[in-house]
Amino acid sequence: MILMLLQDKYRIGQLYMISKHSHEQSDRGEGVEVVQNEPFEDPTHGSGQFTEKRVYLNSKLPSWARAVVPKIFYVTEKAWNYYPYTCSFLPKFSIHIETKYEDNKGCNDNIFDTELKDQEREVCFVDIVYDEIPERYYKESEDLRYFRSEKTSRGMLQEGWRDTQEPIMCSYKLVTVKFEVWGLQTRVEQFVHKVVRDVLLLGHRQAFAWVDEWIDMTMDEVREFERNIQEATNQKIGMFPPSISISETPLSSCALTGPASAPSTPMCTDAPESLSVPKDRPRKKSAPETLTLPDHASQGSSSNLLPDSNHLQSPTSPSNSDDAEQSEQQD
Repeated sequence: MILMLLQDKYRIGQLYMISKHSHEQSDRGEGVEVVQNEPFEDPTHGSGQFTEKRVYLNSKLPSWARAVVPKIFYVTEKAWNYYPYTCSFLPKFSIHIETKYEDNKGCNDNIFDTELKDQEREVCFVDIVYDEIPERYYKESEDLRYFRSEKTSRGMLQEGWRDTQEPIMCSYKLVTVKFEVWGLQTRVEQFVHKVVRDVLLLGHRQAFAWVDEWIDMTMDEVREFERNIQEATNQKIGMFPPSISISETPLSSCALTGPASAPSTPMCTDAPESLSVPKDRPRKKSAPETLTLPDHASQGSSSNLLPDSNHLQSPTSPSNSDDAEQSEQQD
């Protein structure tokens, strides 16, 4: 996905957007609870930040999913942030999102070549301006065709904006989904890919639409904002007292295990719906609206690569394999 920013400045914008987005999408009993948010040292990537979140979303699941999950249901998300490299991981459910940022227009198709060398990839570009979003999330103030930043004078983006605007950067995302339940695997993996894509699209639209709110912040200021809003979000969804733990002392690499990475783009608590947009707001469709059940005789796997330059890529494992299906998506 492409943004009119440079990666060094977007580091602050990313943290601001994740915190504010999570707070807006949370309600009592549902939403994103921050359990842990601490500095972390990695022998390879150096200093970073580790976060652990619980995403409560039972009421937001489709009916076919609610029938097979407990009434009180949440997904645990763990993320390691060594900007500009980040990685988030949802254990058990097996969703892995790896992110890399570069100051280009999404032209690096092999940014994750080592991970995908033996897999077929599907590359997708996500246009934060003209791609559809669920109607319930639309806000006129966040419509980037009409928004103009007062502090940066950027905005009012027209068709072809990626080829004419500067500064420019791309957020590449490699998304791998794994759900080893026969009869549901293909349907769940397709569903998750669509959820992730919708979340990334909305989050990055907001990151640019909110640029005047965070562009002058320092790292210390955005961390303080992050701390305050995470505690407010925990209270909003009914976690009393706030269970967030924020430490000033970096954790050792032995204290936590997992892929090196950063706070990921927040998982949206709403399941995607068929996208319908008023005639006066035309959008380009870039994601399937329907899911198909796997055939009893075989199961397929999908993977997509999403670059924040509005660029998606997905590897797919052979459908006749006995191994678990995987899907990878890169922004």
